[in-house]
Amino acid sequence: MKKHHLSLVVLAGGLGTRFGGNKQIAEIAGLGCTIMELSIADAVAAGVTQVVLVINQAVRSEIEQVILPRLPMGIDVVLVEQRIDLVPEQFQLLAQQRSKPWGTGHALLCAKDHVHNPAIVITADDYYGASSFLLLAEHFKNLTSWAMVGYPIIDTLSDQGGVNRGVCQVKNNQLIDVVEYLNIQHENGQIMGDNPQGLREQIAVDALASMSFWAITPTFFDRLEAGFDEFLQKYDNGVRMEYYLPDQVQQAITSNQQIVTIYSAKESWYGVTYKSELQDVTGKLYELRHG
Repeated sequence: MKKHHLSLVVLAGGLGTRFGGNKQIAEIAGLGCTIMELSIADAVAAGVTQVVLVINQAVRSEIEQVILPRLPMGIDVVLVEQRIDLVPEQFQLLAQQRSKPWGTGHALLCAKDHVHNPAIVITADDYYGASSFLLLAEHFKNLTSWAMVGYPIIDTLSDQGGVNRGVCQVKNNQLIDVVEYLNIQHENGQIMGDNPQGLREQIAVDALASMSFWAITPTFFDRLEAGFDEFLQKYDNGVRMEYYLPDQVQQAITSNQQIVTIYSAKESWYGVTYKSELQDVTGKLYELRHG
């Protein structure tokens, strides 16, 4: 087994339902690559030597034939398929009734056998900025705790309308909680959103948003595995629930099993949910790379 000091796990197994296709392989016009490839290049520059791509079967062929040959030389690349039937034996019948992926927690769990060292975890269709990878690489030079990079909420809003964001509650540079707010947008000079109780309230202009940019150690996989078993025992197929990675981070924090250090991003996040956003994001990334 080859030893790596720092790995990158890219969650690229989603179906892109709202995008209308596999957005993780959508190319950026003018750059000739995907958002995922930009992130991988940034991660390698920060010291990552292993990349684990968690994918769905539909994109495997294109990733193997088109994307893998364009990745930086000298890195160890592993492809892992997130399949619905990758569940403990006693839950196979449940898996047969399922039509969509189990969620981000399950996606990361699929990488368990390949990650034996600290790792950065990202989603394929979000661009986080080169400096954010450097922050987390530097974190693991000094600490063994988990970590995340949060992005100023004001920089993650959309001109197209309200967005949903996990707003970080922070104390002494440690993540305490992530509270999900819906329909966040500018209103009368303030940032407003619907809290979990459905009430419209103001969000601090300097609040940080969680954009699924994590730093973990292998101990996280044990938690994911135990949590997935609990999830499946309670799972109701009619509700189509998903097993989310941030929920497991939160449980570790709440039970005082893990400290999660939080860093504030030094540059903007760019992401694509809808196909109509791709052109705008493409323009910004092209400008960022070429000035």
